[in-house]
Amino acid sequence: MRLKVVGVIAIALFGVMVVRLWSLQVLQTARYTQTVTANQLRLIRVPAPRGLILSRSGTTMVDNGVSQEITLTEAAARQDPQVVGALAALLGMTPTAVEQRLAGPNTAGPYAPATIMANAPLSAVETIAENPSLFPGVLTPTVTHRSYPLGDTGAQLWGYVGPVTAAELHHMSPGVQAGDQVGQSGLEAQYNKDLTGTAGAQKVEVDAQGQMVGTLGTTPPVPGDNLVTHIDLGLEQTLQQALDQQVATLSTVDPHTGQTIGATGGAAVALDPQTGAVLAMVSNPTYNPSWWVGGITTAHYQQLTASNAHQPLMNRAIDGLYTPGSTFKLATASAALHDGLITPSFEYYDNGTFVVPGCHTGCQVFHDALGENPGWITVTPAIAISSDDFFYNLGALFWQRQATYGQTPIQQMANRYSFGEETGIDLPGETNAARVDSPQVVAKEHAQYPKAYPNSGWYTGNNIEMAFGQGGTLITPVEEAVAYGTFANGGTRYVPQLAAALTDSSGSVVQTFAPKVAGHVTLSAADRQAMLQGFEGAILDPAGTAYQAFQGYPYGQLPIAGKTGTASVNGTVPTAWFVAFGPVPHPQYVIAAVVEQGGYGSVGAAPIVRAGFQYLISHPVAPLALHPGSTVHPGPASPTTTPTTTTTTAPGG
Repeated sequence: MRLKVVGVIAIALFGVMVVRLWSLQVLQTARYTQTVTANQLRLIRVPAPRGLILSRSGTTMVDNGVSQEITLTEAAARQDPQVVGALAALLGMTPTAVEQRLAGPNTAGPYAPATIMANAPLSAVETIAENPSLFPGVLTPTVTHRSYPLGDTGAQLWGYVGPVTAAELHHMSPGVQAGDQVGQSGLEAQYNKDLTGTAGAQKVEVDAQGQMVGTLGTTPPVPGDNLVTHIDLGLEQTLQQALDQQVATLSTVDPHTGQTIGATGGAAVALDPQTGAVLAMVSNPTYNPSWWVGGITTAHYQQLTASNAHQPLMNRAIDGLYTPGSTFKLATASAALHDGLITPSFEYYDNGTFVVPGCHTGCQVFHDALGENPGWITVTPAIAISSDDFFYNLGALFWQRQATYGQTPIQQMANRYSFGEETGIDLPGETNAARVDSPQVVAKEHAQYPKAYPNSGWYTGNNIEMAFGQGGTLITPVEEAVAYGTFANGGTRYVPQLAAALTDSSGSVVQTFAPKVAGHVTLSAADRQAMLQGFEGAILDPAGTAYQAFQGYPYGQLPIAGKTGTASVNGTVPTAWFVAFGPVPHPQYVIAAVVEQGGYGSVGAAPIVRAGFQYLISHPVAPLALHPGSTVHPGPASPTTTPTTTTTTAPGG
């Protein structure tokens, strides 16, 4: 009986086995064939090259280089743990460092290749190729990486790329995966979606050890679109060199403290006032953006972020906040003429000092910067010689007659020009902290920080300081350029625009960007002419504040008008400004420059602007070229919606 029972059980088990084998070999043949095939195949993602960033003439300013990476998947490392140690020994890394790369936040799962080393040396690549059994699952793909042929020129403008983070993935275009290189700042970030291409794929066959034994097919990647900018490369390089040289000349290092004395940085912006096209934008201090390629080193990162590094990552042209000094007189003169407070023939006696009207005891006495005493002057020479006394009077008159003109006529005019307003430039990181000092600003500061700002009221003295560009007013260099560009073209305020067009890898135009109008400033022909003559006089009049700075300049070849600014900052050297536009009377260029702790505007900033205009004399900006043999002129503008330290005296001009 027992033998019979055992026999029945054996027959039953054998029957189950037969049924199972029949199921596997007949019913589920297709499924398991597919599984086996999948185990033999790998789909390797091929990243797409980023689009290039080009100048208006088509010169490459941000390029792509080619290098080889060494990659490993987490799954391969689990299957063959010894590969981690072998790879670490080959690359001069620790096994822990390799493990960290495998499990890093930028990897896309255990089967996605993790970059162990970018820009791998040829010797390491050859060793892996010659010894596949020692490095199972290790691949050495050829990849593209960013290269910057201009070095540190325009570094903040171009920006840099880096691996996308988990947080950034939520805001990226479909197809972007963890570990992909994306724009982190500057134009790289602003136009990341356009510069990013479509990844390709390579289907490869692997053996049981995970080694590639053949390629079964490839879908090539599609490069990103090229970004054609309005940047004139020669002007960009000229302004960067002039700015760097000026900052270096005006700065020294205290041998005892190691701190910089004098100039610590600055910026310069060049625009086409007729369209808002940005022709050049530079910032100082700068850095080499290639430091970020393949991952920035600790030493380089410390250079960029150290407390004494003066923030080289910051684009001071759009994020630097500076008291404007006498360059702000553009807004005050415009408001006084436009609102009828004065006329072009209005005369004021400037004796070098000013006392607040109606004050009898304990009065604050304001002085002209250099103690000059020009006597009777109108608005034209007041601009040319930068008479503080003349503008003290305008500030006082406006406040005394607020029943007629309101409390903020100067501030309103300043905002129309762009002072204290975001310009809307196509770059990330433009500050929203710029402002024109006003009763509202003072009241808000007092409410938020009563101990730091104990005075909540606005008085005649506040209005006087604001009228000549001091007090709590803070602007950016790009706002300065937009404001003077608006005056130069007759009153149309444009949004500053860097992008001119997008083209594909064959050079075909994908998209163009038309000028955008942000607002208008209305002045009568007589009022504008009176001011224009003052700006011309700043350079041509022997008493003009920039006369000495432009001695020897070939004015007849490119006549310009301009304004100096010297903004006092408590406890340090003044901020130097200079802005100019030309050729007068039909300007094509406006250049604004600022130097932190640069001293007088005519000494600290004017040489930078002069260098730019002297370059333009022999190298006028050419029409935009999108492909060989063709030029594109800007189309019609489209409207758009665009939205410190206080002292009682300041050097004018």
